[in-house]
Amino acid sequence: MHAFEFNTTKRIVCEQGALAHIQAHCAQLGIKRPLVLTDPGIEKCGLLGRLRSYLSSSNASHGHSASFDSCIVYSKVEADPDERIMREATALALKENADGIIGFGGGSAMDTAKVVSVLATEKQNLSALYGVEQITAPRLPLILIPTTAGTGSEVTPIAIVTTSKSTKSGIVSHVLLPDIAVLDAELTVDLPEHISAATGIDAMVHAIEAYTGKHKKNLYSDMLAKQALRLLSQNIETATFNGGDLGARQNMLLGACLAGQAFANSPVAAVHALAYPLGGHFHIPHGLSNALVLPHVLRFNEQVAYPLYSELSPCIIKGVCTEQDSMVLSRLFIAHIESLISHLKLPNKLHMLGIEKKDLPMLAKDAMQQTRLLVNNPRALNYEDALGIYQQAY
Repeated sequence: MHAFEFNTTKRIVCEQGALAHIQAHCAQLGIKRPLVLTDPGIEKCGLLGRLRSYLSSSNASHGHSASFDSCIVYSKVEADPDERIMREATALALKENADGIIGFGGGSAMDTAKVVSVLATEKQNLSALYGVEQITAPRLPLILIPTTAGTGSEVTPIAIVTTSKSTKSGIVSHVLLPDIAVLDAELTVDLPEHISAATGIDAMVHAIEAYTGKHKKNLYSDMLAKQALRLLSQNIETATFNGGDLGARQNMLLGACLAGQAFANSPVAAVHALAYPLGGHFHIPHGLSNALVLPHVLRFNEQVAYPLYSELSPCIIKGVCTEQDSMVLSRLFIAHIESLISHLKLPNKLHMLGIEKKDLPMLAKDAMQQTRLLVNNPRALNYEDALGIYQQAY
């Protein structure tokens, strides 16, 4: 047993229809005038209207309407939000005297909410936050409500900000863990199939890399990663192709949350390191970027990670004989992952997304800049290795 420290969100509410109690959650945190951060898609599909309805006095529950003023909305969050988005949303929070932040959407909305909750106290500038545990200021009360089952951002102390045309930087601090995370399957039933599939694979990557990482492994994260994989693998196809199945949707949300808790305390590695340049240069959604490189990174790591992959195989393959040789179980595990990506009808080659062979050296070079992630990979990876993985994925 190695010593470890485990941090996570203070309160997690996992319940179908939980959004109806949002005003009670605000009251618990003393929020009277929240700023809701979301994206145009959430507004267009009607989810934002539902949230605003529950936040209004006429729909208040548990008798908290008397102390509640109104909410402010910033609905311009983009995928891979940049510093301009962070500053615009912060300016609105300050102008409207927001006393709490609600992140409502996918990872981009929740990451933006985390950052704005700190910037809105006017104690630190954005440039001072980048890196690990650089936040010295308090934040506003923070509630995160995911509308996809993938990022786990509601339970991670991480926010990713786009800092240039092709680069992203991370802000990592325990301060970013929200006060409350709300997991409500009713918010995910209208997700398109490709988003349900890609975000689900993203969550599975979180669990796999948390379990197999070289550093900061701990039994608590291992337990969460295994349970996350069980929930995700058993429900991802149903949630993707029968989106109205609330049971499958709730299981996916919980699985993504558990995987988020696992990798927040046992960091991800080469899959993410190679996925980030795909998003940075070609604006491929993060979950799909992970899916594109996942099987190839698994095969690269297998010569050292096969005992761990064999341990994970029963979590995703029903009825697999665990008495088999570890390498056999590992190969079954990788084959099952590759087959699952195919069954989910996700693109599985880089050229399908407009990437050219001449782009691969650039991607490999950029991947090698992700040292924070690569040091956690179970097998050391250099530029030639990264290029080889991209070539296999091409």
